[in-house]
Amino acid sequence: MAAAAEEEEGRLATKYVLITGGVVSGLGKGVTASSVGVVLKSCGLRVTCIKIDPYLNTDAGTMSPFEHGEVFVLDDGGEVDLDLGNYERFLDVTLTRENNITTGKIYQSVIEKERKGDYLGKTVQVVPHVTDEIKNWIRSVSSVPVDGQARPADVCVIELGGTVGDIESMPFIEALRQLSFSLGKDNFCLIHVSLVPVLGVVGEQKTKPTQHSVRELRALGLTPDLLACRSAQPLIGSVKEKLSQFCHVPVENILDIHDVPNIWHVPLILRNQKAHDAIIKQLNLARSAGPPELRDWTQMAESYDNLSNSVKIALVGKYNNLTDSYLSVVKALLHSSVACSLKPSIQWVAASDLEDAAATSAPDAHAKAWETLKDSSCILIPGGFGDRGISGMILAAKYARENKVPYLGICLGMQISVIEMSRHVLGLGDADSEEFNTDTPDRVVMYMPEVSKTHMGNTMRLGCRRTFFRKPDCLTSKLYGSPPHVDERHRHRYEVNPSFVPMLEKAGLQFVGCDESGNRMEIVELQDHPFYIGVQYHPEFKSRPRRPSPPFTGLILAATEHIRTLANISNGGAGASE
Repeated sequence: MAAAAEEEEGRLATKYVLITGGVVSGLGKGVTASSVGVVLKSCGLRVTCIKIDPYLNTDAGTMSPFEHGEVFVLDDGGEVDLDLGNYERFLDVTLTRENNITTGKIYQSVIEKERKGDYLGKTVQVVPHVTDEIKNWIRSVSSVPVDGQARPADVCVIELGGTVGDIESMPFIEALRQLSFSLGKDNFCLIHVSLVPVLGVVGEQKTKPTQHSVRELRALGLTPDLLACRSAQPLIGSVKEKLSQFCHVPVENILDIHDVPNIWHVPLILRNQKAHDAIIKQLNLARSAGPPELRDWTQMAESYDNLSNSVKIALVGKYNNLTDSYLSVVKALLHSSVACSLKPSIQWVAASDLEDAAATSAPDAHAKAWETLKDSSCILIPGGFGDRGISGMILAAKYARENKVPYLGICLGMQISVIEMSRHVLGLGDADSEEFNTDTPDRVVMYMPEVSKTHMGNTMRLGCRRTFFRKPDCLTSKLYGSPPHVDERHRHRYEVNPSFVPMLEKAGLQFVGCDESGNRMEIVELQDHPFYIGVQYHPEFKSRPRRPSPPFTGLILAATEHIRTLANISNGGAGASE
């Protein structure tokens, strides 16, 4: 009886799948980790995820989008790596800030414990104190359900950021080595993502970079159970055999993750190569798992490939040089476009190129930007910080308002619509945001009084907040399915100045949503316009492939002149609440 109970307890304990990367960064470890989670979930297993970022920042909140891509915001207000957005979208789970481990968080926790005397006068060192903190954090976070159920997940997928050999990731590698040893082989599976390049002159798939990467990983005490090989084309059989021979990985455990039309195909590639069988066998989960059920996922991936019509969306942004800066916006546009049987054709417009000054300094770019804007079916202005490109955004909002072009403003984009109306309709030529001009007499957008003006990190209005509809018959409410309120994620430190609201509403800009106090404006709509909506929150963070965000869906419907076909929108959608 005792042996049976011990076996059952072991079977119910959370198992771990570690995803590491080699050769170069940017191979798609996040998509691989998310896809592994999808395949395991399709087998009936419950999955959670952890992303380890070895940088010293406590979180991603103060990073430039040019440096690290977008900052993804979670329900609890955590500002985290964009890979957690991939996890949430693929697995349809709700993660917390603790699911993103950084060197900054680990060292902060260790130093706090040292100051409290928790280490009993010992010399605090990387081993064992930092590595123990990492292991304890992983165990603690993996035991927290993220899918609304009570029990811990069956499998925790851990993605280690960076590449093997990076000096900053060494404490995490050592902690994970200790964790794998203490858990045993039945509870720990390592998948190493590597690159198999093709040299242009020879045209041969080269295995040497992967061999060296695996050798370095093994030297650090970790041996891969599976290899996920990134390549432009499918691997040929001899390449797999060579990798198997030199990397000590069975041929059947070498996964070929080649380029695909869209990333929704990656879980299907893993299933077709029976990656789930290899992982389930390694983790001894055969009794808990069934065959993968991915019919809905297959239909979703293939339906996108078969779409022929597209919609042009002008995305007027500040960080267009790195499209990952707007990754969640791009994914939300994808979800909504596919729901409307369209492919999104995003036209990237640099806001600074629209400005009058660009007509002199960069006339070709200026002309091209305006041509692209005018050729698009709708306009979207996403969030951002700083005054660069603001004049261009205001001109884009003015063009959308005057020419009845469907417009969606998110966070900063909503504030832009308020500034534009104040300047060009109310006649307040100095109207501005306090963020851009602290001395303006017409602060139509102001600093939120409760927000710190001395500290930048984790001081904004963050996380899931409730927005109440002031006017139940407004278009935004209908897009959400006419609930009394919606719960969406926020990330801002400026708000619309409530003293200007009556003037703006009289001019036709209706504030149809607010917070629980009734004073903080959350949603604006322009009267006598087919679709002109601004939201202070970030609806893109809750968009899912099968539950697209209603404001984005409304924009696509308006762009294709189907805005009145509200039956096409799934009831409620992402963010709706009862």
